[in-house]
Amino acid sequence: MITVAIVLPIRFFVAQPFIVSGASMDPTLSSGEYLVIDEITYQLKSPQRQDVVVFKYPYDTSKYYIKRIVGLPDETIEIAGSQIFITDKSGNRFELDEPYLTSNTQNGYIKSATLGEDEYFVMGDNRGASSDSRIWGPLRSKFITGRAILRLLPIQKLDFMPGNI
Repeated sequence: MITVAIVLPIRFFVAQPFIVSGASMDPTLSSGEYLVIDEITYQLKSPQRQDVVVFKYPYDTSKYYIKRIVGLPDETIEIAGSQIFITDKSGNRFELDEPYLTSNTQNGYIKSATLGEDEYFVMGDNRGASSDSRIWGPLRSKFITGRAILRLLPIQKLDFMPGNI
């Protein structure tokens, strides 16, 4: 009984398992990989650019997606070919450095988006196979569940903070 009293709160409020499904984050994360998701950090601080996050899909909250944060609240995102330009809150414009991409093809519909105060722009690392903010728009913070903190399986790819640069 004591074990249940300790394990259940951790499982439901601190960390949860997540199995990657699909190719949208290849090669960073592959389908079938087993991750542990940290659900506490974003209660204490805001998500940051380049974080790999798990969230409820806004148009069907029974589904969970995993993507990388590209744009932060109150920023403007511009996609020009294979380049992403960001204009931050202060008006500074810069090109996003994405060393984790092996192919930088930008497929999708949104070419420019201005984010609200609680919105993020998320994209998969495998841009040609990702349904993300380019297609369905910005992600509101209320849908973010947590961030990937540990890759457990496959064991040869055991990793802390998988996908972080």
